[in-house]
Amino acid sequence: MKIARVDVFAYDLHYLHGTYVMSGGRTVAGLSSTVVRVTADDGLTGWGEVCPLGPAYLPAFAEGARTALRELAPAVLGVDPTNLALVHRAMDAALSGHAYAKSPLDVACWDLLGRSTGYPIATLLGGRHHSRYPLYIAVPMGAPEEMADYVRARRAEGLHRFQLKIGGDPLADRDRVERVLAATDHTDVVIADANGGWTLGDAAVAVRALAPRPRLYLEQPCASLEECLQVRRFTTLPMVLDEIITDVPSLLRAAGAGAMEAVNLKIARVGGLTRAKLLRDLAQALGIAVTVEDMWGGDIVTAAISHLAASTRPESLLTTSFMNDWVREHVAGHAPRSSAGFGATPDAPGLGIEVDAGALGAPVFSVGDEPA
Repeated sequence: MKIARVDVFAYDLHYLHGTYVMSGGRTVAGLSSTVVRVTADDGLTGWGEVCPLGPAYLPAFAEGARTALRELAPAVLGVDPTNLALVHRAMDAALSGHAYAKSPLDVACWDLLGRSTGYPIATLLGGRHHSRYPLYIAVPMGAPEEMADYVRARRAEGLHRFQLKIGGDPLADRDRVERVLAATDHTDVVIADANGGWTLGDAAVAVRALAPRPRLYLEQPCASLEECLQVRRFTTLPMVLDEIITDVPSLLRAAGAGAMEAVNLKIARVGGLTRAKLLRDLAQALGIAVTVEDMWGGDIVTAAISHLAASTRPESLLTTSFMNDWVREHVAGHAPRSSAGFGATPDAPGLGIEVDAGALGAPVFSVGDEPA
């Protein structure tokens, strides 16, 4: 099997609950997502998607992904899509870095691998550990009572894991956390996520104000590992690291320093399922829990998340997200779909979803030829 053609599409996603607010005044109402279709010489297709959370969250943005894919797509023509080692060798030879832009090509090749062998990706990632798993939902930053009301509404829908967006004034953040904890009970997990938005001084004030709090995790208080390690000195709250874990060296460095109890593993940030599996397996071996998710996305991103989550050991899976529940648009029939706060992974080969290419419109660009 050889890659004969790569098509790159774009479509818009809109946040289901209006405006998504994070630390530093960062807000999102709509985002542009990039979808890749890889077609093999036998006509079989695979799909991948990348959707950066705006241009100011990580060093990634929608037009950057598409520009990078103009370099990457020609490089993978003629490569066997079921040989992920050669796919990554070809991508890395064509373009250094830009892991997020390589992710949709990687996922599309995993989809092709699964479709060609008849196996779901979860099986190929090591095997399915559970048939369903609890999901979390992010709680946009706002007034404390507004955040508590949002949590109550989501609890009524069956969700019991919440990631609160904080990282502003530390005492206001304390009030946000307290209101949400009061709106939940022992069946819930609450993760206070600053997205690296605190200065070291504000983080020191915040964690002293927050401790001790049961059922509470602290996620990415500051922007650097060195600052987060300083924050560890001021708190006993279990810590999750996110934006600064980008590859094996950064995971090993943080683990060796005792920086976290869990890592938030975003598939596109690390370059796709191939490298996400490596980091997931390493975290499991080190006794570090994982949150499995991505930067943002729709049905295709969610399907990839679901397979990595299903193949993660239950005791290692802190939480995961079905990001297609957060947006209005759906290109694969809103599949996979959550139910009462739980996610399940498709059983069909590959990603296990059927993408409606018509819903995406004409490709932004294509390389290669249609197979005969």
